[in-house]
Amino acid sequence: MAVFWSELLGVPGPNAPVSPASPLSPTGERPRPSSNPDAPTPSEPAAVLPAPVSIPPADESALDVGGLELLFGVGVDAKAEKNRVHLDVNSRTPEHQAELVERALSLGATHVDIGQRDVPWVVLADPEGNEFCVLDPRDGYATAGPLAAVVVDTHDPTAQARFWSAATGLEVFRTHERFASLKPERGPWLEFVRVDDRKQAKLRVHLDVAPGATDDTGTEVDRLLALGATHVDIGQRDVPWVVLADPEGNEFCVLTPR
Repeated sequence: MAVFWSELLGVPGPNAPVSPASPLSPTGERPRPSSNPDAPTPSEPAAVLPAPVSIPPADESALDVGGLELLFGVGVDAKAEKNRVHLDVNSRTPEHQAELVERALSLGATHVDIGQRDVPWVVLADPEGNEFCVLDPRDGYATAGPLAAVVVDTHDPTAQARFWSAATGLEVFRTHERFASLKPERGPWLEFVRVDDRKQAKLRVHLDVAPGATDDTGTEVDRLLALGATHVDIGQRDVPWVVLADPEGNEFCVLTPR
């Protein structure tokens, strides 16, 4: 899967050296949730496709996409429903959008119908069935790079944006009754879109957060719990990361400091 996304997005292939910049703050300086210099440093999210819950690092592939790290692990569960986390691919012009769609199809993607009706973006699925969108050109994503956004289905976009803003230090850029967005200085946005259906199963695609090299995992976990996260057991057994869930029950992992 990493090869598919590398060729579609035009980024270095699997396990190429990853830039030292943080996943959603590519300047290399990790953002803080407030102007207080003594405030706890927030974690950094990375998207994971699909969830490598009990897979050692040797079984993962990584791509650096405009400052966001995508990790691909061996999935243990078959895909049974629409993913609640997906990627939006950026385009510069209508011609570029069409080119990206054709490239994706040539690499093994397929058209999928998730009830999108008549919309200006194109909904596809990668070769393993993970849905993604090739967006129509939008000025707002001009600094996002090849990926416009990581998008999370949610019941309450504003509440989810507040939690993840506090977790990552990214400011809430815009809110609406149906969506909310966190925008870094450059790189993909983190967005929350309202859906009617509630989460029913463990996420196949999830976010990871990575404490900084000098941070303490336990302290970071405690901070996230205080923000509203909870511990969850998804069969992870004895692993070096900690599995939590956000206030809507979406699993995410707190990685070891790096």
